[in-house]
Formats: sequence, C-alpha cells, structure tokens
Amino acid sequence: MEPVKVGIIGCGAISGIYCRNLGKLRPVELAACADLDFARAQACADEYGARALEVDTLLADPEIELVLNLTTPNAHFEVARAALDAGKHVYNEKPLAVEREEGRHLLDLAAEKGLLVGGAPDTFLGAGLQTCRKLIDEGAIGEPVAATAFMTCHGHESWHPAPEFYYQVGGGPMFDMGPYYLTALVSLMGAVRRATGSTRITFPTRTITSEPKRGTVIPVDVPTHVAGILDFRNGAIGTIITSFDVWAAGLPHLEIYGREGSLSAPDPNTFGGPVRVRRAGDDAWREVPLTHPYPENSRGLGVADMALALRSGGAPRAGGELAFHVLDIMHAIHEASNNGAHAELTSACARPEPMPEGGLDA
Repeated sequence: MEPVKVGIIGCGAISGIYCRNLGKLRPVELAACADLDFARAQACADEYGARALEVDTLLADPEIELVLNLTTPNAHFEVARAALDAGKHVYNEKPLAVEREEGRHLLDLAAEKGLLVGGAPDTFLGAGLQTCRKLIDEGAIGEPVAATAFMTCHGHESWHPAPEFYYQVGGGPMFDMGPYYLTALVSLMGAVRRATGSTRITFPTRTITSEPKRGTVIPVDVPTHVAGILDFRNGAIGTIITSFDVWAAGLPHLEIYGREGSLSAPDPNTFGGPVRVRRAGDDAWREVPLTHPYPENSRGLGVADMALALRSGGAPRAGGELAFHVLDIMHAIHEASNNGAHAELTSACARPEPMPEGGLDA
C-alpha cells in the first residue's frame, strides 16, 4: 500500500513523539516539517529524515496529502482551513478548534472538497481503552448507567517552559485535558444529548516557576475549575471534573458503572492499562489482560488510521464528527454555567468502530 505522505505544521514539544511514531506506523510517511520558526522545522526535519519547508511551501507541495496540525489551539482553525483550501486532508491536535463555528466550518469545508478532517486525542485507540470498549460491548458490566471522569492538578506553570496559553481562551483544564476524557467517554458510551455545569476562576493570576520564564506573572482568562454533568443519548449520566486548582486528590481517572458491575478504565491521556472489573457479588477488583495492541505512547495512531481510511475507504476513527462533538460538549458545559440552565447539544456522532485486535495491520 502506497504510504500517505504527511507534512507537520508546528514543531513544538509534542511533535517529537508524533515524528517517532509516524516512522513506525503504516501507511504513513513523514515527508516534511514546517514552523514559523524555520530553525525548529529544520531541526525536526534533520532528526527524522524529512524536508524542512516554509508553511506556505508545505501547503503548496503536491506530494503532501495530509497535514498534521500541531500548532497551538488558537492557530488550529486558520492552519487547518488553509490546508483544506490547499486540497490537503487535515488532522488537528486537540481541540479541533477554539470556537464551535470554526469547527463546523472545517467539517463543512472538508465535505465540500471531498477531504477528511480529524483530530486528537487518539489515546482511545490504544490497548487500554479498546479493552474497555470490548468489555462493555460484550456485556461484562451490563448496560452502562453512569460514568465518572476526573482530571485534577494545579496547572502547568511549574513545569511547562511556556504555559501562558493554558490560561488563555482555548486553554483551561477543560479545553486542554477535557478532550482526552470526553473522547474516551463518547467512544465507550456514545453521544451526549445535553450538559450542564459550573465553572470558576480561583486564582486570577499565575506565577511561572519553570524555566526560562520563572517569575513571570500571567493573567488567567478562562475557568480553571470546571464541573459538568452529561446526559448521554443512551440514558446514562456522566460526571466530569477538570481542574487546575487542586493541590492533591485521590480520585479515579475514569470509571463506568453498569447494571451488573463496574469498570475502572486507565488514564485516558495514556494508551495502556490497567483495566479492572468488579462485577456484582465480587469481593475485589479483577485486573483484565489487555486485548489490543498499542499499550505504549502511540500518538500518531489516529493519523495512521486516517491514512488507512484514505487508502482503503471507510471513516477514520478519530474523525471530525467525533472531534467536533467533543468541542460542542466543552462549550455546552461552560455555557450552562454562564446561563444557569442545561445546554442542549446540537451535534452528534456515531461511536467510532472498535480497533482490530491485531492492530491496523490486521
């Protein structure tokens, strides 16, 4: 199968793991790297055997079929739109876009041009959450009735070299980390029909304690503690908390509760386990062996899956409708808090097809 040639735009910290994995996954080939800082593009290209190009040159290159957009969230829309206008398929880092209207425009433009659009996270395609999907589909816990998802920490200014954007529009704990948890829930439970929530900004400023910007005070423009309630279309109820305001907690990452038992899922920001089940009548949790491949950090798996869809037909699992539905949910939670009422979701998506137990090469 002829590999799909991929061009990366945005050669920041996250690009390294994508580049390493694109060199191992099929049917993709890293062909070019671009960044507003050409020196970063050159360093990336040199390390991974690709060409370093200016952004406009990459977009105009007929060899590039798929653009992997690893820019910061506030640039996701403009870069993706330019790629689609150039006739390229697009896979965005999360979130798909900052605003709903931007996300919808990308889907409409892709449909108009006969192109594919998709986006991170692709962690739900890994061994851990695919094992959870198999257990749910086989009835291991019976009909799902509820779920909980928790991501709590005290923000990124203590370790990230440039944490400002985490506290600007398009950032915050929900838009930064929520996509992992919400994508996992939708892949396991299906679409959400309505949401409500409460949000707050606890600390109006943050002081960076990491290098090289130690001591810099940054304003906080987005809620940093977000609590949401989700009504799924299948009747289940979900609870999600994402926070940059918590010093310590003992909460689980993700749990699904069924009529006949409970499922403890792994951290949805990872690809592996552990996966545990406790059925009605059991006196302890039981760890379940992983049934699928890709337990290691496999960022780029969604890109390879999209490339396979391009070559073989079918829909990419980490596709645009899923990424847009997650964007819609995140906005709905914030809007419900602002308006003091439930927010009805206007988007929907099908549960992505499960991964083959033999992996993409099966």
